[in-house]
Amino acid sequence: MFLRLAEHYRCLVQDLVMSLQALASSLKAKGLAATCYACGDGLEAQGASFVADLGDGHMVRFLVSDFGITWVESRNGRELVKLEGAEAIQELQRLALSLQETGSQTVSVSQVPVALAS
Repeated sequence: MFLRLAEHYRCLVQDLVMSLQALASSLKAKGLAATCYACGDGLEAQGASFVADLGDGHMVRFLVSDFGITWVESRNGRELVKLEGAEAIQELQRLALSLQETGSQTVSVSQVPVALAS
């Protein structure tokens, strides 16, 4: 059972890495600064660090690895919220949906959900 769970988690990490890379590309296409650095190669990615500058000092960082999953949101260098596990993935989903809803419009900070009011 534990080996099956470990393999399932590795697949989850790989899926998240691919999604983070796609999200970074999408943000760049919208004119926002975003990076995604993956650990490992291609389909065997073992983790990633995703950082996006959403403007007005609003930044998000999403880390995924064998050690866990973390979302950190900050404004002007001050940490607003830190989420882990499923909550971190849900916040990432909210960001992705918000970007999808804006379509080809320029994204403003007011359109991106903030996990915690500043």
